[in-house]
Amino acid sequence: MSRKWNNIKYQKASKDANRSKILAKFGLEIYVAAKSEPDPSINRNLQMIIDKAKTYKVPRDIIDRAIEKAKGGKGEEYDNVVYEGYGTHGAAVIVECLTNNLNRTASEVRAAFTKNGGSLGVNGCVSYMFDTVAIIGATNLEEENVLDALIENDCDIQDIETTDEGVFVYADSKEFNNIQKVFQDLGVEDFLTCEITKVPSTYVSLDEESRKKFDRLIDMLEDLEDVQNVYHNVED
Repeated sequence: MSRKWNNIKYQKASKDANRSKILAKFGLEIYVAAKSEPDPSINRNLQMIIDKAKTYKVPRDIIDRAIEKAKGGKGEEYDNVVYEGYGTHGAAVIVECLTNNLNRTASEVRAAFTKNGGSLGVNGCVSYMFDTVAIIGATNLEEENVLDALIENDCDIQDIETTDEGVFVYADSKEFNNIQKVFQDLGVEDFLTCEITKVPSTYVSLDEESRKKFDRLIDMLEDLEDVQNVYHNVED
């Protein structure tokens, strides 16, 4: 099960390599979420994005500026769009985007796949290979205490584990808020990870040459302005 946390760590490390891009992506995601309701105590989706942003070390001033911008009323409208496709040797890839120009985004995503030996597929072609999972983890906790608290609060979890980094709980996405509250009630203020993510049900391995081509595809996708998240099933 630790493979799930390793996947999150890999994503964090990859995004940390270019801080300006990750800050811009979170700023946009927070802005779009806040347009419907800028108060995170009311807008649970906004609060969840803010909590995730904090685990990626997004500064508070960027979060606040995005929310203030959303309060301004009219602004650019963005659409959520998801693309699915295949990398080298049929590796599964899901690309989540926020865009104000669907034609541009579709063209850029398609080009990234084509240039790196991959291809776009139809909706649903690879998403069935992924589970949508809540993963919450923190330091300075005892697994037994966390498990007892989860049971007391009737939380339905998939797994719990302790690694060198801390204690991690995995569950269906609908349990996210309940499990987060359990951690907070145990005194957690800073999370190692606190998000809903997509995790592959099975992984594939690539040889060195194929992996280089696949990594170029992922890098190119993540560099696109409209791309928020990229998920895949290649073993890290």
